[in-house]
Amino acid sequence: MDETLARKLFAFEDAIGHDVRISGTFYRVVGITNSGTAENSNDGFTGMSNAHLETNGGVAGNIYIPVTTARYRFSELSYQLSGGSRSASKVQLQKITVKVKTNEQVLPTRETLNSLLTRLHEDKKDYQITVPLELLRQAARTRRIFSIVLGSIAAMSLLVGGIGIMNIMLATVTERTREIGIRRALGARRRDIIIQFLSETVMLTLAGGTLGILLGAIIPWFVTHFSHMPTKITPISLILAFGISALIGITFGLYPAYRAANMDPIESLRHE
Repeated sequence: MDETLARKLFAFEDAIGHDVRISGTFYRVVGITNSGTAENSNDGFTGMSNAHLETNGGVAGNIYIPVTTARYRFSELSYQLSGGSRSASKVQLQKITVKVKTNEQVLPTRETLNSLLTRLHEDKKDYQITVPLELLRQAARTRRIFSIVLGSIAAMSLLVGGIGIMNIMLATVTERTREIGIRRALGARRRDIIIQFLSETVMLTLAGGTLGILLGAIIPWFVTHFSHMPTKITPISLILAFGISALIGITFGLYPAYRAANMDPIESLRHE
């Protein structure tokens, strides 16, 4: 039984060695479990089944009895009355919970249980071993794969978008060749031309990034409002979106800007 129940039933006496009456049957106390882990722990009681005890005095807690004793005392048959007929069904053991102290003991314990159950169930494998640690690791691997896939899609989208911006700026440079020649003739340096076209490219990408941020903020709101699924937008994601937009503008705007800066002023003035 758990520590809390032992304290309520036996006060300051030692509960070990005393008997507890449950449904007219006496059970001897052979051990006390920690009250903090009594709900989900089997420490020292491997292969046992727990029961909940309630008395007229309001005492409630958990006790643990061997599976063989539970089958002998309470039978393996469950009787049901329905429409004047009586039916019986056999109650089978559905789950055994094994708890280990450290994560390093999980996999060795799993292999031990698997080999033991394999020997005991040679004819039919009617059991399944579920390890929460493996499920957590599998979920982490799945999230990592999804992150890689989504990151790859986002990278390809940024690459395609950057190439499109670069083509637009190259067309703009071609259309504004005469303007570039006039600016160079009036004393503008190559650095001024580069800054001009880089600024335009960055403004273009920031405008696209702002539109994307607005859509990224509106769509989760609709998801939360209509499907009642909680969504969260962090400030770091907004800052990162602006940063990536500026980086794309600078990266893919360098070539058009340098091409515009390296034009011959005389040839640019002759351009029609």
